[in-house]
Amino acid sequence: MNGTKAYLEHVAIWVSDIHWHIRFFEQVFGMTMREVDGPVAAPLQYWTLGGLQFIHAPEHEGPEGRLAHLGLMCEDLEAALAAARSYGVSELPQGRNWLRLPDGLAIELIQAKPASCVARARGIDPRVEA
Repeated sequence: MNGTKAYLEHVAIWVSDIHWHIRFFEQVFGMTMREVDGPVAAPLQYWTLGGLQFIHAPEHEGPEGRLAHLGLMCEDLEAALAAARSYGVSELPQGRNWLRLPDGLAIELIQAKPASCVARARGIDPRVEA
């Protein structure tokens, strides 16, 4: 294997009513705020504990195209980038760790700190009792 191990850290979606989504996921699933871009009263982006990122896009209509990107937490960012480049992916303007796959999917690769947390996260199987 030439790459690295990783796990899905967040899924980013465009939403027309960010406050509705914040309330829904907090009240139904207990997914509270991990981070916010902008003021809490009028966020531009909002990340939950639990892996969701909402991007406020009031003009967005229709069910298709809501997925903005997948955020992948990597054990070794440089190894992952090298392995990804061998597949001919293209770099996005956001930075060298942002890649566009041939079918249009955008992925954000993030260096895990510490790298060992990737193994711990991947070792969790919520369907099996400990």
